[in-house]
Amino acid sequence: MSESVLSRLFATIRSRRGADPKASHTAALLAKGPAVVAKKMGEEAVETVIAGVSGDRAALINESADLVYHLMVLWAARDVAPEDVFAELERREGTSGVAEKAARKS
Repeated sequence: MSESVLSRLFATIRSRRGADPKASHTAALLAKGPAVVAKKMGEEAVETVIAGVSGDRAALINESADLVYHLMVLWAARDVAPEDVFAELERREGTSGVAEKAARKS
């Protein structure tokens, strides 16, 4: 796995904006709007949790891939680039989760 896989996936997702929804699942999702994309991502998150609890490694891998894909479609629908998220993760790096959560409340 490399970041380039994520970069290529996101570039493909972005390239589907405005494409024919009949020819592309991604284009169809984007055409339905961010609320529908978010709902689908939520469904995938639940499926990922179920797979994680079940102990089925292959199912967890497959559902995780679906979740990442739908998260990236949501980012594209809301004009968020992976680099924006990675920058936020980098900003948080080295900060404990407890301290990071406390900083959000203030």
